Amino acid sequence: MAKNDAPAEKTSRLKQIRSAYQLTKKSDPWIGLLLAGIFLGVVAVFVALGFLVGPLLIWIPLGVALGFLAATIVFGRRVEKAAYSQIEGQAGAAASALQTLRRGWNVTPAVAVTKNADIVHRVVGRPGIVLVGEGQASRVKNLLTAEQKKHSRVAGGAPVITVVAGNGEGEIDIRKLTKHVMKLPQALQPSEITDLLQRLKALDAVRPQVPMPKGPVPTSLKGARQAMKGR
Repeated sequence: MAKNDAPAEKTSRLKQIRSAYQLTKKSDPWIGLLLAGIFLGVVAVFVALGFLVGPLLIWIPLGVALGFLAATIVFGRRVEKAAYSQIEGQAGAAASALQTLRRGWNVTPAVAVTKNADIVHRVVGRPGIVLVGEGQASRVKNLLTAEQKKHSRVAGGAPVITVVAGNGEGEIDIRKLTKHVMKLPQALQPSEITDLLQRLKALDAVRPQVPMPKGPVPTSLKGARQAMKGR
């Protein structure tokens, strides 16, 4: 079964990489030439070294490997930059960024939404409860304060931290949002996180269902990250 699954998995990864490339090319039309130039430039340097100090049979494969690595690193950065540029400013952009957090984090998009499209997302992890708001600054801060009070009642002493995603003063750019969350001081053990999630289920059960604002929620960032992981 594993052998049969391998070709399908490889095909899926190739599709993800192709999608990531197409996504990036929309905002970075020279990406193909850039990657080719980086690869060939690195190979050329190692070929020259092969002629100077020899033997070529060692330097050429090394140049090819390092050229591919350099092109892959640059591609990954360009993919991420393109994905962020496409989701920035859209409702739900912060949720899309937060959903790239890896294991150990529990992300719940849109635990609170207003008619003005101010949104609060929730992240639970070692730092405790992190409430991330996006929307108009003054309104979303009021919404965050209200949500912080609600969550504090069931937090059992766990920290409840608020963050505003945006480009204003005191706000966190969505490009830096996940890094900011991951760098928050750790306060809980895994067993305490499990207990906290159970208590939060009780809070979510009594609150009305709040739909995301109309329009597509951006998901290209998560897809782009998955494509690069596949490499």
